[in-house]
Amino acid sequence: MPKLLKNKTIVDNGWQVLPKDFDGVLPEAPCFVPLDYWLENKQNLQNPGAIGVWLDAEQEPEVLVEDIAGLQYLAVNFPTFMDGRGFSIGRLIRERYQFTGELRAIGHIVPDQLFYLSRCGFDAFCLDALALDHAAEENHKLEDYLATFSVTYQACVNEQQPLFRRRQA
Repeated sequence: MPKLLKNKTIVDNGWQVLPKDFDGVLPEAPCFVPLDYWLENKQNLQNPGAIGVWLDAEQEPEVLVEDIAGLQYLAVNFPTFMDGRGFSIGRLIRERYQFTGELRAIGHIVPDQLFYLSRCGFDAFCLDALALDHAAEENHKLEDYLATFSVTYQACVNEQQPLFRRRQA
């Protein structure tokens, strides 16, 4: 079972991510539905505590503007660890669309990206066996990757002011 890094703790991931071409009956367990499925079926999906929506890297989050206030869970898929579009999507979801629920990174992410993902607004990270092995080889705890740097210069989702403005305060 894939692991989830959430609140700086590794837990079992009880959520299922349904495939992009999913078209059927939802499972009983909590699940992330693909964006297209959500858009076609949202009026029939009644359990916001057990249903989240996932976006692929090429999908625009603006199509969720009307729904974002009622969603508790969103996920962004990273098709490869080299694909940075998900970072921008996460930042848009948090800053422009004011999403306050759980924003999860799914797909091919590596531990070295966790700090940067958190700065873009992600607060949960679905990690596969490869990512867990990478951390073990480096003798790091996954939660340590969230604190790679103690001071940052730029503003971000979780630090609204750049360093030079924080020093003046």
